[in-house]
Amino acid sequence: MQSLELGLVPAPAREPRLNRWLRRGSGVLAHLLALVFTIFLTVLSRPGTSLFSWHPVFMALAFCVCMAEAILLFSPDHSLFSCCSRKARIGLHWAGQALALLCAALGLGFIAASRTRSELPHLASWHSWAGALTLLATGGQALCGLCLLCPRAARVSRVARLKLYHLTGGLVVYLMATVTVLLGMYSVWFQAQIKGAAWYLCLALPLYPALVIMHQISSSYLPRKKTEIL
Repeated sequence: MQSLELGLVPAPAREPRLNRWLRRGSGVLAHLLALVFTIFLTVLSRPGTSLFSWHPVFMALAFCVCMAEAILLFSPDHSLFSCCSRKARIGLHWAGQALALLCAALGLGFIAASRTRSELPHLASWHSWAGALTLLATGGQALCGLCLLCPRAARVSRVARLKLYHLTGGLVVYLMATVTVLLGMYSVWFQAQIKGAAWYLCLALPLYPALVIMHQISSSYLPRKKTEIL
């Protein structure tokens, strides 16, 4: 009563410690699953045995590691570099996305060379079409990020609105990448090696980091950017 009479605003209730630890634990699990899935694909594909064997490796590095970590950098609960300044994290984000583009380009080159050598048609499956669209969208996101990095040179007048587009586009691109990875598990190559319950477990591995990233962007950043625009 006394605080209301004096016109004081009650202090916000502190978040339970268990909730904080659950959020941090979910982030740690997302990092681990992305790394474990990439290592698993590397062992499964046995890089160096053929041109195709490098394709899953570089694509997993691009989308499951580099792109995921570049997005998680900005999470207050899941970032491995939360002690760094925002400027430093933006630089690390750029480095991660540049590595993602490089690895994706190498993965595309190896699969194109493999299919050309084997005289097989290109873009002959849903997985290949989804991958091509994801690469195009990733390139568009990189251009959008470049405009945000140098808004004056790019003649951007509404930076806040472009940030909102970049955040939304980043979520869409990562979900496209996840769908591409999932479609790859329906390929003849993958199903010939992984069957039964193990296949369903593999199907769940890339989904969990995607859910964490989707929650991070949709609940933490998109509402704030919409408020800044309004």
